[in-house]
Amino acid sequence: MRYLFFVCAVVLMFTVTLAHSAEMINGAGATFPYPLYSSWAADYHRVTGIKINYQSIGSGGGIRQITERTVHFGASDMALKPEELEKSKLLQFPAVIGGVVPIVNMPGIPSNTLVLDGTTMCEIFLGEIKQWNDPKIKALNPNLNLPAKPITVVHRSDGSGTTAIFTHYLSEVCKKWENSVGYGTSVNWKTGLGGKGNEGVANYVKRTPYSIGYVEFAYAKQNKLSTVKLKNKAGQVVAPVFESFAEAAATADLNPKKHFYTWITNAPGKKAWPITGATYILLAREKTDVNKSVIKFFDWAFQNGDSTAKKLDYVPLPKSVKDNIRAYWKTYIK
Repeated sequence: MRYLFFVCAVVLMFTVTLAHSAEMINGAGATFPYPLYSSWAADYHRVTGIKINYQSIGSGGGIRQITERTVHFGASDMALKPEELEKSKLLQFPAVIGGVVPIVNMPGIPSNTLVLDGTTMCEIFLGEIKQWNDPKIKALNPNLNLPAKPITVVHRSDGSGTTAIFTHYLSEVCKKWENSVGYGTSVNWKTGLGGKGNEGVANYVKRTPYSIGYVEFAYAKQNKLSTVKLKNKAGQVVAPVFESFAEAAATADLNPKKHFYTWITNAPGKKAWPITGATYILLAREKTDVNKSVIKFFDWAFQNGDSTAKKLDYVPLPKSVKDNIRAYWKTYIK
């Protein structure tokens, strides 16, 4: 009898362990949405008891891990083209929209005081503009006392969707960049130091005077880093704020027939922030049961997570896009 009781207890414990392990969803990828996904995951766990284990390893890593089927979902700030999705048997939908912002460490110059445009950004990251008091920067900032200090460029060292958005913007506004570097999650940088993840770039800039880098806006805000204003496609000088991200987001052509593939960089609109992008979730087409668990989480986030997104300065998807995503799920996940 004791033996039978012991066996039953072991079986029960094993069953509970299995049930508990089934309540873990593993994802990996973009650092761009990490502040938001971690907040959504904590709220979802409180409500449902289901844990979302999201590893912020960069978009390149997220694409690789879902392609290799080592996670339940991947995340990337660079949307994959329909033919790439077909080749790897993946599905793709956007989760939220946010801004990539240049950050600087300029002693004596407050945040959102320095103004740059596409040409100066391009030439700084090409290593052609080497000093902060360069005439091209001075022309944009006639009332600033710019220091005669060398510029330290900081960029991502890992495969990064934030890099893809940033370099896509530079390719759109600067022919020299398009012809010599191009865009992607990893590019052949002409100058600068590499930091891993948005957090790595943020930390480098924070401790390096007269440096410039680029990060997702939440990282700049959370780390109290100085951002710059940019001249946009309409010729207006705009600051990186929720409203300027939202104006750019309003132009996004998120079409389910193209698996929502699009770019939002250099968007039209008087107040549009020019370095704006959607961040995406990638699923393995054949993993139907797992995919149902993943989309339950994101559907919950679409219904309950907009206020959290706004607090972190991400732009929630419009209701029409969310409805298109739900229809897309029904088409492919049965």
